[in-house]
Amino acid sequence: MTNDTICALATPAGGAIGIIRISGDKSIDIAEKVFKRMASDDAKKNVSLSKVHSHTVHYGNIVDAEGNVIDDVLITVFRAPHTYTGEESVEISCHGSRYILNTVIRLLIENGCRQALPGEYTQRAFLNGKMDLSQAEAVADLIAASNSATHKIAIGQLRGNISTELSDLRKQLLNITSLLELELDFSDHEELEFANREELLRLSKEIDKHITRLASTFASGRAIKQGIPVAIAGKTNVGKSTLLNLLCGEDKAIVSDIHGTTRDVIEDTIDINGVTFRFIDTAGLRDTSDKIEQIGIERTYRKIDEAMIVLWLFDEVPSEEEVERITSLCQGKKLIIVNNKIDKMDLTPQLSHIFPNAETIGISAKVAINTNLLRDIIYQKSDIPEIKENDVIVTSARHYDSLVRSHECISRVIDGFGFGLSGDILSEDLRLCINYLAEITGEEITTDEVLGNIFSRFCIGK
Repeated sequence: MTNDTICALATPAGGAIGIIRISGDKSIDIAEKVFKRMASDDAKKNVSLSKVHSHTVHYGNIVDAEGNVIDDVLITVFRAPHTYTGEESVEISCHGSRYILNTVIRLLIENGCRQALPGEYTQRAFLNGKMDLSQAEAVADLIAASNSATHKIAIGQLRGNISTELSDLRKQLLNITSLLELELDFSDHEELEFANREELLRLSKEIDKHITRLASTFASGRAIKQGIPVAIAGKTNVGKSTLLNLLCGEDKAIVSDIHGTTRDVIEDTIDINGVTFRFIDTAGLRDTSDKIEQIGIERTYRKIDEAMIVLWLFDEVPSEEEVERITSLCQGKKLIIVNNKIDKMDLTPQLSHIFPNAETIGISAKVAINTNLLRDIIYQKSDIPEIKENDVIVTSARHYDSLVRSHECISRVIDGFGFGLSGDILSEDLRLCINYLAEITGEEITTDEVLGNIFSRFCIGK
């Protein structure tokens, strides 16, 4: 990371107001070059931005080198280290015209700024110790949050919920390591008492429980973050597209009485109780000689394989062939059996002996009978835990990978205690475990490549 002073637009262009952020040692000096103060008295007109207090707002004009007024603005001055990045910072609030915003950024660059890279402000905040790496990643998740569940998870991570828990685990691991190494260093002093190995084994098992619990939240966390995939499956013309349109509140799929109308996979998302579900309308399951329709059916199989929940629709007693097909496709999936078109007929096929864990419901997608109840059943089937303020839910594959590796290390330590291995061997795995946990928060040395990959996914201006 260089000491360049950077600038970037922090808000979308074209709105009523635009905010341009400047960060770096020369932020205030550069802002001073393009800013002409407007004040009610002459004394304030001569006050330099370099002399003002932190977190103060000043009214004036942005002017070019010829003295032409570009816009009247508010400039907010933030002094290090009490800033987002930990550096001297300035925010320029002006009108949201693309021309004005581009002109102001051009003037700042001409006077010594550099255009910020994606995520560079947050990266500087991390490198300057304003937040750890897990908190920095939470910033991007918070910006991308599309429902209350992802928002709660991101807020919790930004507040340091994960960091606090990992810090406690690392302290416990360091204590065990210290006692083992002390034992090695002073093994010839019989008068010294060391921790009982049975107690160290108990502590190691307790730490492993915590690590395993954190890792186990990844499946739910990833589902919440990406949207829980729900495949709508069944024969042609049973109302799959009608149901998708009803659930999504708009005509996403073409509805027709012609068999094979839906030839490709159609997706859309809806929120149920603050959780995003990705509904997938699939091609009708049937044997066909139509090559295009067959491609759609093959894609259907793949989507059902990816789904967590499958809605199996039928409008007549299903054949043995259809039951066998669904049985084969839904292995390991949560199945909801949906008898559609109950406004015309009420079918109650006995399928509980075949699908003992499946929910069965009768609906009419066409006239919206029991569709709210169906939404409730879908939410229940997702098994998403209620997220509370201090809950720690892992959503990052990077975090999960580090937790898995740390679990492998502490497992070897637990086995080592059982085999009576020496303290130096146990200490090595304990230190590896500590390092893997430290990678999550960035306390362990992280390569520029890893940092670049993390922050490249951020938007410019954050």
